[in-house]
Amino acid sequence: MADMRENSTEEIVARYRIDVMQMARYLPWLESHAGAQVADTYQNENMGHTIPFPVYDSTLLNFVKEFKKTGLVDKNYAYVYTRNRIRNSADELKFIERADIKDMSDLAGILSRYVIEGNVRGTVWSEGVHNRVFYSALTKMKEIIEFWGKEKKDVR
Repeated sequence: MADMRENSTEEIVARYRIDVMQMARYLPWLESHAGAQVADTYQNENMGHTIPFPVYDSTLLNFVKEFKKTGLVDKNYAYVYTRNRIRNSADELKFIERADIKDMSDLAGILSRYVIEGNVRGTVWSEGVHNRVFYSALTKMKEIIEFWGKEKKDVR
């Protein structure tokens, strides 16, 4: 996705509009659960030595499952972090705050990191909710789409 270079704001808006608006329906839930624990650890003491595993909130699982079906997934998200010198969640939030339409693929890359890494590291999905990265990135993407999409409508 980072390799795709759109030529105009209209193309960028068209590329991201459907997926972002589809995912935006999770914004109220993401906002209300920011800073909260959205996963528990299950361990059955009756079975002896078992490995504990996370049990996630069903809305979080639906969010992740739906995100994976969108065109927002960027398997090369690591390049977004290297190119923008993002090293931690504070850097992510600073980048998200100042992002503009030219940064849409990078915002998708940040979301992708949490979704993809969460497949193998149990706490990553919860971190994305807790540290507000999911909420902030989606909100910023929605604001950008609404702003630039509105500009296009006003011209006509």
